Amino acid sequence: MVIQGLQRLTLLDFPGKVACTVFLAGCNFRCPFCHNASLVVDTYKNKEIPEEEFFAFLNKRKGILDGVCVTGGEPLLRPGIEEFLERIQRLGFLVKLDTNGSFPDKLIRIVELKLVDYVAMDIKNSQESYGKTIGIEDYDISKVHKSVNYLLRGNVPYEFRTTVVREFHQRSDFESIGRWIHGANLYYLQQFVDSGDVIREGLHGYNKDIMNQALEVVKKSVQTAQLRGL
Repeated sequence: MVIQGLQRLTLLDFPGKVACTVFLAGCNFRCPFCHNASLVVDTYKNKEIPEEEFFAFLNKRKGILDGVCVTGGEPLLRPGIEEFLERIQRLGFLVKLDTNGSFPDKLIRIVELKLVDYVAMDIKNSQESYGKTIGIEDYDISKVHKSVNYLLRGNVPYEFRTTVVREFHQRSDFESIGRWIHGANLYYLQQFVDSGDVIREGLHGYNKDIMNQALEVVKKSVQTAQLRGL
C-alpha cells in the first residue's frame, strides 16, 4: 500500500469517533480545488510510510483510537485495498472510507464484505457540471451514479459531501444536486479553503451568507443537509 501521510489523531473526520487518518497516494480525478494535490500529482516526490510502520502505530493505539479514516487521493484506486482494510479491522478498529465514487463495483464489494463501517462520498457538483469540476471534461459519470444509488439504499452508514468553490458552483448546481441525492441520510456542504496544496491556484470559497443560501436551496430536496467547516 502506498501510504504518504498519517494524521495521528482526529476528532472530526470520523463522526462520533476518536480516529487517525491514513492518506493513500494516487487519484483518477484532477479536481482543481483538491486540497491534497501532492497526493494526486507527482506522488513519486513524496516520502512513503512503510505499511508495517503504520500497523505498528495502530498496535500501540489499541484502546485509545476507535477507528481509522482511509483517504487519499482515491483509496479504491489502490490494488490490495480490501486486504488493507481487513487488516485494520482485525486489530479491532472501525473503518471509515473516503471515496469519489468512481469505483462502484469495488465499493459494493467492500461494503458487502463488511470491510467498512462508514463511507463518505464526494459529490463534486451537479451532473451537468461534473466533468469540468473534476478536471476531465468528457468524464462519463455513470459509475458515480452507480455509487450514489448504492449508498442511497442504506447498505452502510454514509454521508455525501460537496466542497463548494465560487468558480465552480452556482445556485442551479445546488438545485440539481438536491434532486440527484433526494432522500440522502446526510449531506454536507463544505466551504472551500485554500490549503496551499491545491492543483490550481486562485480559487475562492463563498462567504457564510452565500453558503447558508446554498444550504437552503439544497434542503428543499435533502432535509438532512448541513454546513461543515463554518
